[in-house]
Amino acid sequence: MATPSETRLVNRYRVQPQHANNYESLHGGTLMKWMDEVGAMSAMRLAGESCVTAGVDGLDFRRPIPIGETALIEAYVFHTGRTSVRTRIRAWREDARSGETALTTEATFTFVAIDPDGTPVEVTDLTVESDEDRELCETARSAE
Repeated sequence: MATPSETRLVNRYRVQPQHANNYESLHGGTLMKWMDEVGAMSAMRLAGESCVTAGVDGLDFRRPIPIGETALIEAYVFHTGRTSVRTRIRAWREDARSGETALTTEATFTFVAIDPDGTPVEVTDLTVESDEDRELCETARSAE
């Protein structure tokens, strides 16, 4: 069994011109791809298996991430089903020089654990042990 804090991952991507839309900011589809990748890795930490995206809920874009800034993406598991894993994913724009951040995007992704043949497999239960784990789960649930 894993805890939300054990599944928590943070990754950074530098926004380059090839990632940009016509407004010189990160293309929304590129950010969604990066969020999906980090979320899947978080889900795999709990499942111990490959995970595929089954759904995305409440994907909200609040502000752009301009070329030259960093997309900081955080993901963690907050709920499990029989074969599914619900992952809270948030993105911030981060100034690489100052470290200053601003929330840009958030969503809940559902992943399904699969075996090498692509058949769904059962996942372990999520364990909530600490105050940090409870806070992560409450934050994710309140955002749904």
